[in-house]
Amino acid sequence: MSSEKKLAIKGAVWTIASYGSSQIIRFASNLILTRLLLPELFGLVGLAYVFITGINLFSDIGLGPSIIQNKRGDDPQFLNTAWTMQVIRSLFIFICLIAITLPVASFYGEPRLQWLIPVIGLNSVMGGFNSTATSSLNRQMAVKKIVIFELGIQIVSTAVMVVWAWFDPSIWAILAGGFTASVMELVWSHFLIRGKSNRFAWDKEAAKEIFSYGKWIFLSTALFFLCSQADRLILGKIFTLTMLGIYGIAFTLGDMPRQIIIAISGRVIFPSISMLADLPRQELRAKILKNRKLILIPLAVGLAIFVTFGDQLILTLYRKEYMAASWMMPILALGIWHTTLHNMMGSCLLAVGKSQYAAMGNLVTFLNLCITIPVAYHFKGNLGAVIAVALGDLPTYGVTNYGLWREGLTCFWQDFQLTALFVGVLATLIWLRVAVLGLGLPIDTISPMDLIPINQLFQ
Repeated sequence: MSSEKKLAIKGAVWTIASYGSSQIIRFASNLILTRLLLPELFGLVGLAYVFITGINLFSDIGLGPSIIQNKRGDDPQFLNTAWTMQVIRSLFIFICLIAITLPVASFYGEPRLQWLIPVIGLNSVMGGFNSTATSSLNRQMAVKKIVIFELGIQIVSTAVMVVWAWFDPSIWAILAGGFTASVMELVWSHFLIRGKSNRFAWDKEAAKEIFSYGKWIFLSTALFFLCSQADRLILGKIFTLTMLGIYGIAFTLGDMPRQIIIAISGRVIFPSISMLADLPRQELRAKILKNRKLILIPLAVGLAIFVTFGDQLILTLYRKEYMAASWMMPILALGIWHTTLHNMMGSCLLAVGKSQYAAMGNLVTFLNLCITIPVAYHFKGNLGAVIAVALGDLPTYGVTNYGLWREGLTCFWQDFQLTALFVGVLATLIWLRVAVLGLGLPIDTISPMDLIPINQLFQ
C-alpha cells in the first residue's frame, strides 16, 4: 500500500471519528441550550453570523488552500507571507463589519444587531493572528493533531456556553462560547508545530502565487456566501426571529451528514488528490471513483435512515416550541444527497487547480435561490421556502459535472447508480415507517399555517 493511500485511510478514519464525537457534543449542547434559551436568541445570533460569515468569505483569497496546494507550502518565507496577509485581512474584515452594522440593523428592524455584529466580529480579528500551522498539518495530512485541536476547543467552548446559559440564560451565553473558542484557537495554534512560529514578512513572489491561485477562490467563496446564506438573508426578512431560530435548529441537524463529507473532502480528498494531480487523467479518475464509492455507499444508507426517522429526535427530545423543526429537518436532509455528490468532486477539481467551476456553480446557485425561495414561499408558505432551500444548489451539481467532463474526471454514471441505491433504501424505509410502524410521513407534523402564503416579502 502506498504511503499516500495509508495517509488517506488514516485521515479518513480520524475524520469520521472526529465528526462523530463533534456531532455528539454539538447535539447534546443543542438539546441543553434549547431548554435554557428562547428560539428568538438563536435567530438573532444566526442573523448576525450571516453578515460576519459573509465579510469573511468575501475577503477570502484562499490562504489555507494555497499552503496545501503550492509547492512552496513548507517554505517559511511563503508561510510568513501568507500569515501577514491573513492578519491584514482580519483587520479589514472588522472595519467592514463596523461599516455595515447600522444599515443591516435598519433593514431588518433589529437594533440589537448594532452592537451584536461588532462584538462577534472581534473573533474575526483574533482569527487573523492564528498560526498557519493548521494549514501545514492539513498539507501533511496530519489529521490526528487537527482532530485533537478542534475537539479540545469545541469541548471547552461548549462547556462555557452551557454553564453560562445555566446561570444566565441570555444571548451572552452564546457569545461567551464563541469568544472562548477564538481565544483557544489563537493560543493553541501557535503550539501545534514546535520550533516554528509565524512572523511578519513579505515575499513578492509568494504573494503573487497566492493571489494567482486565490483569485478564483476569492470569487468562489464570495459567491459561496451568497448561495449558502441566501436562505437566511431572505428568510430573515420573511420569518420572525423565532421561526428563523427554529429553522436554524432544523438546518443544523439536517446538515450533519454533509459536514463529514466537507471534513473528508478538505482534510483527505483535497490533499491526497493534490499529491496525485500529475497522474494521467484516466488513472486519476479511476482512483477517485474507487475511493469515492466506499464513502458514498454507507452515507446513502445512513442518510436514508436519517431522513426517515430524524423527525422523531426533535419530537422526542426538544421542547414543543421547536416542533416545527421536525418537518423542516427531513426536507433539508434530503437535499444533502446531491450536495454531497458535488462537494466531493468539487474538491477534486480544486486539487487539480481548476477552482473556476466552484465559482460558476456558486453564482448560478445564488441566482436560483434568489428566485425560487420567494416564489415558493408565495405559493406554499414556509413549506415552499424550505423545499426551495433543499433543492437550491442543484445548479452547482450541474456546473461541477460539466467541469469534471472537461477535465476528464466525469463521475455521472457512478452518481446515477448511487442515487438509485439511496432512493431505493429511502423508499423501503418510508414504507416501513408508514405501513409497519404506523408513524405517518416525516412531514405530517406540518401546521396548516406553514402552508399559507403570506405576501409580505420585503415589505
